[in-house]
Amino acid sequence: MMKQSGILLAGKRKVMLVSLMASLSYGYEPSGVLKGYLEELKVEAKKQNKEFKDFDSNRGKEIFFTKKIVDGKEISCVTCHSNNLRTSGINSKTNKVIEPLSPSVNKTRLTDLKEMKKWLKRNFNDVYKREGTAQEKGDVLTFIYKN
Repeated sequence: MMKQSGILLAGKRKVMLVSLMASLSYGYEPSGVLKGYLEELKVEAKKQNKEFKDFDSNRGKEIFFTKKIVDGKEISCVTCHSNNLRTSGINSKTNKVIEPLSPSVNKTRLTDLKEMKKWLKRNFNDVYKREGTAQEKGDVLTFIYKN
């Protein structure tokens, strides 16, 4: 019986460790504002694409890292925001510091709807020369909040 108790305890420790690691990997529970905006974007994405199921952080990562030629320069979101969302970036036009995008280290990120909409519109236009689709915006936001 003692050996079984030890095995059960070890099993519980593994479950707790896996749970802790999972919570640390995301490190952030989306704000109510972000959850509401993602729901709004889902409705729009379904209107734009009947096959749409849900947002995907891997697609968001691809969008974030995809390079485009703009005004003769190769750029992506990483150009200003860095490839580590938990660190500061530098605006390539103004040289101003951009605070980390990851809400796990920057608690104000993804909490203001007006700011999210403004910066998504501006940044998609800067990099892609167009406004992002609802799915693209949702994918990028999902990538950001999971990092």
